[in-house]
Amino acid sequence: MKTNKFYFLLFFGLLLLSSCDKGFEEMNENPNSPTTVPSSLLIPQVTTSAMNNMYSTFVGGDMGACWSQQISKVQYNDEERFYPRTTVINGFWDGIYTGVIADADAMYKLAVAEGNNNMQGVALTLKAYGFLVLTDTFGDIPFSEALSTDSGIISPKYDAQADVYTGCLAMLDDAAALLGTGGTINATSDVIYGGDAGLWEKFANSLKFRSLMRISGKVDVSAQLQALYNGGMMFTSNDEEAKLVYLSAQPNANPIYETIVYGTRNEFKACSTLTNLMSADPRLPVYFAPVGATVVGKVPGVADVPSPAYNYTNVSAVGSFYLRPEAPGYFMSYAELEFLIAEASMKSYITGADAATHYANGITASFAAANNTPDAASTIASSPVSLVNIYNQKYIALYWQGIEAWTEQRRTGYPLLQVVQDANPSVSYAKRYYYNSIESSINATNYQAAVANQGADLLSTKVWWMP
Repeated sequence: MKTNKFYFLLFFGLLLLSSCDKGFEEMNENPNSPTTVPSSLLIPQVTTSAMNNMYSTFVGGDMGACWSQQISKVQYNDEERFYPRTTVINGFWDGIYTGVIADADAMYKLAVAEGNNNMQGVALTLKAYGFLVLTDTFGDIPFSEALSTDSGIISPKYDAQADVYTGCLAMLDDAAALLGTGGTINATSDVIYGGDAGLWEKFANSLKFRSLMRISGKVDVSAQLQALYNGGMMFTSNDEEAKLVYLSAQPNANPIYETIVYGTRNEFKACSTLTNLMSADPRLPVYFAPVGATVVGKVPGVADVPSPAYNYTNVSAVGSFYLRPEAPGYFMSYAELEFLIAEASMKSYITGADAATHYANGITASFAAANNTPDAASTIASSPVSLVNIYNQKYIALYWQGIEAWTEQRRTGYPLLQVVQDANPSVSYAKRYYYNSIESSINATNYQAAVANQGADLLSTKVWWMP
């Protein structure tokens, strides 16, 4: 009798539990925690991750602004002398792949599921930007299989840099074709353009123009450049350029401010390569704080610093305008585009563009960006349009856009750089970054194939588009 009663109670309990569970999942859903994230919510994450990596003083400063000789350091200058820290390079590789490329890819997939063409275009633009940054700094990189973990590929092959560029240019074409054809970009989430699909299209096309010019020494890109110029859908003012305006306090302030001001790392100073080039330029005292009445630059390198010759007090510091917490991080500026158009015209890659006009536009835009420095006309008059002047003025306009300044100097050869004092004896000038140090072990076969194709995994190995 006890046994029968036990089984009855057990059966009744199971029946009660099964009936109570019916519909429980629906009742337990939190309406404030959606299972699907809107694609637009990823824009701040991707754009901030991109600029935080590019403007990190340990990357864009030490291995960008110092390597392009805009900035020199009066202490802790191993990177300036071509002794970079492996952990910093590893962090940059991981940060761009995960925080920019992978998240932009996730944004794209969400936008496809939403049927949102505009957000697909935004995602592809940012994804292409991330891949272009990595291939410009490392050379051959995982591209076609970089995001293939869902397919079981955990050791992606390295694509030749030429193929990475082909893929990124196609990505930017797709982005431009999608933008403006349907869907919305949440204005609050869009920290770059406030939801304006037309400006995102201009960014995609302007970035494509830059990319085509970067490979123009290796590939005939005239027809594509001409089509972009004729299309008219590129930046036309500083108001349209692609930049992230930071906030007024850490941890959301510009990384240069966070390091130099908030972190009191005042070793970042003027480099004499830039100060000599700008000796009579009205922007110079905006770029750097004068020592007494004069802006003083330090020669690049020098192992024993601080020293009587170069120390914290006798070399010009970074100008206060560039140390603002709200200073923008640039994906690409209008000034840079104008200089690239002027160069394309001078080299007859495009027709119908007046090189002198675009050159003057670039200088004027740079003066405006430098705290509205007056008298751009005197600089335009004193350095008339020529290829060398275009290169040098673009370099000046790229102040504190460290990786881009270094990349363009590698492409053009201008300005002429000084010999780095007390440098790594195996490196006369840095032409690329080392690969992430763990790639040689966890992805050894593909890493070795990349080295065989591109050259030794050294700072002195050229990337494909370099002359």
